[in-house]
Amino acid sequence: MDIRPIKTEEDYEWALAEIEKLLEVEPIGELTPLESDRLDVLVTLVEAYEDEHYSIPLPDPIEMIQYYMESRGLTRRDLEPYIGTRARVSEILNKKRPLTLNMIRKLHTGLGISGDVLLQPVKIVA
Repeated sequence: MDIRPIKTEEDYEWALAEIEKLLEVEPIGELTPLESDRLDVLVTLVEAYEDEHYSIPLPDPIEMIQYYMESRGLTRRDLEPYIGTRARVSEILNKKRPLTLNMIRKLHTGLGISGDVLLQPVKIVA
């Protein structure tokens, strides 16, 4: 099995081309056990390289809450069970007050918003 570590952009491009060749087998279930193992290893190497060199920063917690509201048709009132009073929801969404740990827990449990995103610091606007 000709597989090597991905250390450079050239190695990365080579691995992507190899993955593409393996994915062109129709149907994908027709891969031999050796080809299937090769594909798994290459994908793992590419993911590790991308995580190190092309990491995408987590979104702002308030922007994520607003995205969830918009994508699920939620109103500010729908956030009250997770954040508190109407005034508190407004303060949070306008970045006048930070999320508390209790709010983060409720938003994560109730709406399924990633705790990693919610735990990030929010720049409070004075």
